[in-house]
Amino acid sequence: MGGDDNRPMSIQASTSISVAPHTEGATLLSDWGVIRATGEDAASFLHGQLTADILGLGEGQARLAGFCSAKGRLTASFVAWRAGADVLLACGADVLAATLKRLSMFVLRAKCKLSDASAEVPVWGVVGPAASGQAPWTVSMAHGGQLVHLPPALGLARGLWVGPSGQAPLVAALPANTWQVLEVASGVARVVAATVDQFVPQMVNFELVGGVNFKKGCYPGQEVVARSQYRGTLKRRAHLFEINGPALPGQEVFHSDDPQQPAGMVVLAAGSGNAPTVALVEVKLASLASGTLTLGSPEGSVLRWTPLPYELPSEAP
Repeated sequence: MGGDDNRPMSIQASTSISVAPHTEGATLLSDWGVIRATGEDAASFLHGQLTADILGLGEGQARLAGFCSAKGRLTASFVAWRAGADVLLACGADVLAATLKRLSMFVLRAKCKLSDASAEVPVWGVVGPAASGQAPWTVSMAHGGQLVHLPPALGLARGLWVGPSGQAPLVAALPANTWQVLEVASGVARVVAATVDQFVPQMVNFELVGGVNFKKGCYPGQEVVARSQYRGTLKRRAHLFEINGPALPGQEVFHSDDPQQPAGMVVLAAGSGNAPTVALVEVKLASLASGTLTLGSPEGSVLRWTPLPYELPSEAP
């Protein structure tokens, strides 16, 4: 878990997030979709559009990547990997159509064809031993498909499995909300419709989990992202919180010392059974020093801070 440098000075804290022990299995992820890029210029085209090094993406490797607006704000996020000569981009299903349309506008004369491959290769979330044995951001063959190994969450191995439509990984069924809790607890942001164009990558810790390559050259919004990295201390970061009651991406949070304006926004949130909702929330770092954060309004449910699974830079309290 994250170290003491992540701990706010006085914001209310919770115990660490947990899920049922010995959790394992697979679930079809209806909130994910896949864009396929094919053609001899597929990798070079995507390299010039996304925050990650796609030209350097080899067989058996995966990358976290973002697609930014000219303002440097994330309009989509991807898990990218190669499938033969193609590049597959797994992303939120509710941003796929708009993202595919916008990406396609930039293809121009590049020998690259983009298509929605969600029906051909649906995405499954796999948790437990079936997803273990490989380093994060690697790809292995499993059960007739590809398994993209993701960073673990709450000590559990996780991966995205894609294979032919109608086929499934040969592991037990996993409750969808268990996968969702683990996704949030991993601290790896995924852009959904409610958060499009809201966050510069660093505001959701995207560069800390491998989503930004600062040496790869230009892409839309690159100058803004670079300035955010090098101009000085960041004023906003994503943290994990527990909340009693439901929470949704895009909901604003408020701080007791300045209730007239939002102090942040929910990036992802999920609940499991009677347990509190776990939420990845982008917040003003100053709001963590004292007082109380609440969801939706100054009178909303209180947010209780819980550690991230990785360290934040020294600008964090």
